[in-house]
Amino acid sequence: MKRMVKMVAAASFGILVGVFSAVALAAEVGGVKLDDKVSMGAQELVLNGAGVRTRVVFKVYVASLYLPQKATDLAGVLSKSPRRIQLNLLRTLSADQLVDALNEGLAENNTAAELAAVKSQVDQMATIMKSFKEVKEKDVVTLDFVEGATRIGLNGEAKGSIDGDAFNQALTKVWLGDKPVQADLKKSLLGA
Repeated sequence: MKRMVKMVAAASFGILVGVFSAVALAAEVGGVKLDDKVSMGAQELVLNGAGVRTRVVFKVYVASLYLPQKATDLAGVLSKSPRRIQLNLLRTLSADQLVDALNEGLAENNTAAELAAVKSQVDQMATIMKSFKEVKEKDVVTLDFVEGATRIGLNGEAKGSIDGDAFNQALTKVWLGDKPVQADLKKSLLGA
């Protein structure tokens, strides 16, 4: 009988370890379940960090950053490729609201010369995102940097590609620059 109790206890312990291990494989931020790893072509990226973007009192989206290896600062992030910034929407936004917010973040975190150098790419991004009409609650926008281009996706569907390292660096600074859209979000994305 004692042997049976020990076997049941050992089996129960094994099941609990398995359950807690499975839970550790997925992060939940702002009510959104995020994968710990994503594949981009043949490359596997790991979740570097994630947080909730708020505006006034409204939760707007969960932002997450995926990299080949973890990084704790902007230079470390920009040195890694491929990389993904993912936005899981927590509310519906018009395409204009999304584009305006990104343009504001670009202006806050890049010099006039840096913005002038990527103006055509910023215009291209606006055209791609305006084609969305709106992004709804639970939609997922991905900004993937692969082979020198930023690939924009909506709910797993490719929507457009914009060439240039300088453009992607300028865009990444919206969240990770000196004046990010939200300071605590920057810290979360960098794994703090």
